[in-house]
Amino acid sequence: MEKVTSADGTAIAYDRLGDGPAVVLVCGGSVDRMSNAPLAALLAQDHTVYNYDRRGRGDSGDGAQYQIEREFEDLDAIFAAAGGTAHLYGTSSGAALALLAAAAGRPVTKLALWEPPYILEGTRKMPPADTASIYRAFVAEGRRDKAAEYFMAEVVGLPAEFVAMAKESPWWPAQEAIAHTLAYDATVMGDYSIPAAASAVQVPTRVFTGGASEDWMKLGNEAVVAAIPGATHRVVPDQQHNVDPTALAPFLTEFFG
Repeated sequence: MEKVTSADGTAIAYDRLGDGPAVVLVCGGSVDRMSNAPLAALLAQDHTVYNYDRRGRGDSGDGAQYQIEREFEDLDAIFAAAGGTAHLYGTSSGAALALLAAAAGRPVTKLALWEPPYILEGTRKMPPADTASIYRAFVAEGRRDKAAEYFMAEVVGLPAEFVAMAKESPWWPAQEAIAHTLAYDATVMGDYSIPAAASAVQVPTRVFTGGASEDWMKLGNEAVVAAIPGATHRVVPDQQHNVDPTALAPFLTEFFG
């Protein structure tokens, strides 16, 4: 593990693996960089992979007040460590962050997005409005468990029986530990509609969708492709949102070249 310092002084931790063209991996909500570790190991066969902890989770520090721009600056520090430019991969809400970073002109050479969870009106129940404030309130009250439960039940839409089982699982304390970052991802997602900034992405972009994912995700991803100039789309057969890295890695390797 190594660390870089972001513009606001926050320490950002990352693992560096492999040798070749640089690829930076951005994790999604309610997880840290370990969620991308298996994929990082596979991509490292052909690339130098920078798998980092987003601020507020894992081995990275955090700032006093969250803003999306601070996450852009974290990426700037990782890009600098990678030599100045890099391919960028994001998963779920991390894909939304990667899209916004590329649109903001960060030094991305190619952009790969795994199932950014934007929702087209009428395709599924929309998450409650201003979920970021709801998460912040739970955390401020010392109810981190409720923030994590709310994310699973009300935003992701998991069945009540799964949420009850999760709360008894060995990994539940880790969910509570990073519950404050749920507000960060909610800020990135906004109202879950495709951001106007998508049209500002000027780098080669490919959106990847699981062949077994729900229809609302497929439709939303197709709309993301249409919103990004020149973007392309690939379906990874038999996969759902929690994608098998061994199924996805060959698609990413082919795209990154």
